[in-house]
Amino acid sequence: MKEKKLVIPQIIVGLGNPGLQYESTRHNIGFEVVDFLANKWGLRWEKSSKFQGLFTEGFVYPQKKILLLKPLTYMNNSGISVRAILDWYKLQNDSILVIYDDMDLPFGKIRLRLSGSSGGHNGIKSIISHLGTQDFPRLRIGIGKSSHKDATVSHVLGKFSPQEMGAIPSLLDLCYQAIDCSIREGVEKSMSIYNQKSITLLPTTAG
Repeated sequence: MKEKKLVIPQIIVGLGNPGLQYESTRHNIGFEVVDFLANKWGLRWEKSSKFQGLFTEGFVYPQKKILLLKPLTYMNNSGISVRAILDWYKLQNDSILVIYDDMDLPFGKIRLRLSGSSGGHNGIKSIISHLGTQDFPRLRIGIGKSSHKDATVSHVLGKFSPQEMGAIPSLLDLCYQAIDCSIREGVEKSMSIYNQKSITLLPTTAG
């Protein structure tokens, strides 16, 4: 019987939109996670024209170089940047871990998967199009749905609520733990542990 391949990320890609107007919006949580990783690992971002994004790398694990990427192509063209970095390093599609926001998950919930459809997410649509496959690992971060059906865009491009903002540090730490486990023990092992975990929002107190 063929031994199952251990899927371990080498390139961690956070999705978002460049520009001050998009900072700290729900759609940019992927950027926030890789910023958190870079800060935790003591890595400094540099602009890369060949990857059309911000890029950094380092041996943050013994004998294991990790690459971080923030595409600056705008969300709809994220695949251009991802394709470029995979081609440059001659790596397979399962070498990446793409981190992005997901309205189908409640805030505080994360979900690792080895493959899957875009679920309507334009950044993932672009990556699927440029890679020609849905088979690449991803980490979805719940941002919840808007209470108004016609307010989806303003919800995604809006800022987190004060209550959510208070939980962001815990959420970023949960993502870090899931990513750390993926790198040390493989994505499937991390899925079995962290797909069951979530961050609980604390009730707001009347001031």
